[in-house]
Amino acid sequence: MARVYVSSLIDAPIENVWEYVRVFNGLPLWLPGVTDSHIEDGKSGDQVGCIRNFGLAGGQRMREQLIAMSEVTHSWTYKLLEGPMPISNYVPTFRLLAVTDGDRTFIEGAVRFDCAKEQEGETAGFLAHLYQGGFDRLKQHFLSR
Repeated sequence: MARVYVSSLIDAPIENVWEYVRVFNGLPLWLPGVTDSHIEDGKSGDQVGCIRNFGLAGGQRMREQLIAMSEVTHSWTYKLLEGPMPISNYVPTFRLLAVTDGDRTFIEGAVRFDCAKEQEGETAGFLAHLYQGGFDRLKQHFLSR
């Protein structure tokens, strides 16, 4: 089982960052390479059980289901249903924590997943780079505000 953990610091209050990332359908706003997204079956983008269907820059599509969201801990967890990557048991959790020094936000993302042993390093590296790219876009968004 491979593991990825990435964290970063965003120069914005947790309430502002949470408002921006909490809608499960908002992935194109902050994750590089995501071209579009919609929630299936007319459900709300913050409703546990909803499924987001999103496109990638290479033309592939992915489907992920929101399995937990907490307004108290500012966290969300989802699972991969379909996608182009040869992985399974992909269930990441992202969480925000308030940093009182400077009214900033600590963000972290963690996942364990299964894939072919010889692909673990490359896949984990790709996901770590992707998560960091998303965190960097969030930082840039709040710097420009």
